[in-house]
Amino acid sequence: MSGFFAFVVLGVFTGAAYAIAASGLVLTYATTRVFNIAHGAFGMVLAFTFWDFSVRQGMPTWLALVLVLGVVAPAIGWFIQRFVTRNLGSAPVSVSLVVTVGLLVGLIGVAQYLWPPESRILLPFRPESGYQVGDTFITAHQLITIVCSVLVALALYVLLNRTRVGTAMRAAVDNPELLQLFGGQPDRVAQLAWAIGMSLAALGGILLAPVVGLDYYALTLLVINAYAAAMLGKLKSLPLTFAGAMALGILESLAVGYLPTDGFIAGIRPVIPALFLFVLLIVLPQAQLRIGQVKGTVSAPVPTLRRAALCGVGLLVFVMVITIGMSEANLLLVGTAATFAMVMLSLVLLTGYGGHVSLAQLTFAGVGALSYSKLDEPNLYGLLLTALIAAGVGALVALPVLRLTGLYLALATLAFGVLMDKMIFQEEWAFGFNGALTAERLSILGVKIESSSGYVLVMVCFLVLCALAVLALRRGVVGRLLIALRDSPSACGTLGLDQRWFRVALFAASAGIAGLAGGLFAGLRGTIGAADFQFFNSLPLLLLAVVFGVTSVTGACLGGVGLMLLPELQANNPELAGLFFVVLGFGAVALGRDPNGLANQLFRLGRLARERGEPWVRERIPIWAPSLDAVPAGGGSIEDAAEADDDDAVAAPESTFAVPAARTPSEPDEETNHAPA
Repeated sequence: MSGFFAFVVLGVFTGAAYAIAASGLVLTYATTRVFNIAHGAFGMVLAFTFWDFSVRQGMPTWLALVLVLGVVAPAIGWFIQRFVTRNLGSAPVSVSLVVTVGLLVGLIGVAQYLWPPESRILLPFRPESGYQVGDTFITAHQLITIVCSVLVALALYVLLNRTRVGTAMRAAVDNPELLQLFGGQPDRVAQLAWAIGMSLAALGGILLAPVVGLDYYALTLLVINAYAAAMLGKLKSLPLTFAGAMALGILESLAVGYLPTDGFIAGIRPVIPALFLFVLLIVLPQAQLRIGQVKGTVSAPVPTLRRAALCGVGLLVFVMVITIGMSEANLLLVGTAATFAMVMLSLVLLTGYGGHVSLAQLTFAGVGALSYSKLDEPNLYGLLLTALIAAGVGALVALPVLRLTGLYLALATLAFGVLMDKMIFQEEWAFGFNGALTAERLSILGVKIESSSGYVLVMVCFLVLCALAVLALRRGVVGRLLIALRDSPSACGTLGLDQRWFRVALFAASAGIAGLAGGLFAGLRGTIGAADFQFFNSLPLLLLAVVFGVTSVTGACLGGVGLMLLPELQANNPELAGLFFVVLGFGAVALGRDPNGLANQLFRLGRLARERGEPWVRERIPIWAPSLDAVPAGGGSIEDAAEADDDDAVAAPESTFAVPAARTPSEPDEETNHAPA
């Protein structure tokens, strides 16, 4: 019985720290409708800041605590709301998620750059003090954490329900315009909420750091536990959030004490928070559809299939030329870039066209790699089975969360990625404990591709074929339905479209493309392990897809090259490793509101060059020069544009409900939409 009490006390302490972090998360979401995925990363950076003040700078502990919680954290919260997340609550969920994920990655880079990896210890508060309760010793640090969590819960409840400021906070998210008419200041209220939320993130990080250590990733990813607690309160109720955090902490502690240490059940212990989050998301009530609005995203122009095929052939020729005489290591890098490009292509279909954010695409690639290795069929039949298995897993993930949309759907994929990474991939029958699987190179029609250069070329062929299939789907009826569902689910529901099974098919197709990439990657490497498909790596994958353009095939190809180069740049310049993460993360923050990314800028430059070079070409080669007049202006249909000039890129109407004669809210200006792809 004494052992049970000791585990309960440890669980209450852990749950109290979770409750503090989750309360700040709920406060910022309840007042600004921005779910801050970077909440744990902010707590991590501020915990490092507290260590810097108290240990390296030699400040008294109380002074360092006051500076971090009362000055640094509120200032960061004010700055983030004022210049990063302002008006983000009314943007599409995919935009707000990408921006906050960008903050997460950027903050990890900041911490690595300012505090390079070394051994750091943050001692608990009053380590020499404690209280003996029976056979259990309760440390002063544990008691302080529990008391702080109770005080935070009471203070937030009083603030939100018994003060004018709290009333203004709740009114700011419900109707900021009405609040402004009554003399309120919605921006000031939001800034105050973010300042308080950031202080709570700092307090949670400081209280957890002596237990889990000053680690960049451990402190950052502990916020997943706070997600689960916040979801129990439906991101609104602070009492339910507090109760959920306590229950989660106790459950996690009892699992450590009483679950077996080997076997399949032992794998449940590290994934209890993710499992808790996934179950909560499944039982949550169905999200309501957006009513009375069409929120479109201006996508990149869609090329004709003829132009896309010519570009694909050009890519194959380019890869064939550059791989001549290339070393084995560099060939592996080119193949890795093709793999990442295919996985990002699956995001183009799911996120760029469908509007659903997945935080587990590399997990689906891992399923494909595992299936390819286990099937032991290194041929086209085995590769097809690999893609079908991954597609089936994607459909199975989508089935339990059919009722979820937006934020809840993204968090469900995150929980699934954690479950697969920490539980399934670590099993001995999968990748094994610190083990690896071997895979043979693909053979086509009985001819085994032994050379790395030939195999890389085959991988690029599959990339081109998948890209052509995605573009063909986008130009057809299914593509228009995808855009319509992305822009206005409520309107599609009134027209009788079965959105649930449409989403299952979309997830399956996206997971199938990622699984195909994983199978090809396994054949390229020959040896693969669980570390190649860690769920955290799905975050920079999503960010680079957005930075380069998640709505275009061009963006996926460029993003694959960028993600391949990132670890190489870090390995060659270890002193600048954190700086690369900073550039990636805050670059995604800057471009997060434009999902077309850098690829769209290239399209605009191409259009500008064509417009200026067209007169020169017409004068000298009048027969060959195509006419820009063939591209329809305004909202012409895809078929009309293709008939007018099959060589020109055309921009598909971004809303199914748009009429050619009138501009819809989601239709862009001609200058920004009709650009050559």
